[in-house]
Amino acid sequence: MMASSIARLAASAALATVVLTAATNTLTIYFVDVEGGQATLIVTAAGESLLVDAGFAGDGTFSSKAAEPRRARDATRIRAAALDAGIGRIDYLVITHFHADHDGGVPELAQLIPIRTFVDHGTVGADAEQNVAGTLAAFNAYAAVRAKGRHIQPTPGQRLPLKGVDVRIVSSGGATLTRPLAGGGARNASCDSPATAAQEPHENPRSTGFVLTYGRFRFLDVGDLSGPPLFALACPNDRVGPVDVYLVAHHGGVDAAVRPTFGAFKPRVAIVNNGATKGGSPDMFAALHALPAVGDVWQLHRSQNPGAQNFPDDRIANLDDTTAHWIKITARSDGSFDLVNGRTATAKTYARGD
Repeated sequence: MMASSIARLAASAALATVVLTAATNTLTIYFVDVEGGQATLIVTAAGESLLVDAGFAGDGTFSSKAAEPRRARDATRIRAAALDAGIGRIDYLVITHFHADHDGGVPELAQLIPIRTFVDHGTVGADAEQNVAGTLAAFNAYAAVRAKGRHIQPTPGQRLPLKGVDVRIVSSGGATLTRPLAGGGARNASCDSPATAAQEPHENPRSTGFVLTYGRFRFLDVGDLSGPPLFALACPNDRVGPVDVYLVAHHGGVDAAVRPTFGAFKPRVAIVNNGATKGGSPDMFAALHALPAVGDVWQLHRSQNPGAQNFPDDRIANLDDTTAHWIKITARSDGSFDLVNGRTATAKTYARGD
């Protein structure tokens, strides 16, 4: 009896240590390199985790199938970030939309780390297969995993129930905010051209996007949102407001070069989650170089696309596809944050915003 009691006390003490370790006064964001897909891991000050997308399946192509989890390129990279963050589960997984570079890695990841709640826009139409082959197969594999957990199908304006942060949905299923968030609502003077057409018209414009607010720190992630729904967040009135960090839509593709969005969001830092050739369009780079509303720009990869105006190498996490370094942000509630380039291990501190 005494041995049993001592064992229970030891287990309780160990659990308490884990809980105390998990709770901090900072919020952490890992932009994981999945070669031009998306996998963004957020760990809140309360120790809860929110993963946005899970990259590709298997060896990392749109036609790849789920393989042995510990050999899966993107699932193991996400797990490495989770280990670095000290978390043992994914509390919320937001799948922005149903393309294999976003939902493909879920079946393997779920075997490496438990996933509790799935957030997405529900289902995918057969027409999505016309533009991106393999979409339906990847969705069916993802849906089989989703069926084992809790599922939230959000609407714009809805809040995800994470502790200590406000995660507000701004787009989902083709719909966008009808009323501006706090800080938004002003007329956008840069809305002098029509919306740019989406490169992929079926799933990308249905992306689930959100603004995360931690005190005075704001982060915007809209997945591959493009076309009229992306334009609607910025024009004719800004519905989002200025943010500290913006993950540039659609991997910095040509349809992400929507100047009114940069004018509305006014990011202090823009992150481009491109691959060596995926995303990172010359038009997007030209827009980022030209706009005074955008502060610093960091890239997950140096773009090899002809005409791409890459930012300096010290702002790039991976100079080619032989490495898989992340970009990491540690944010404080006063709006200040640190950014670390995983390749160089150098950090830059951004002071509290206005």
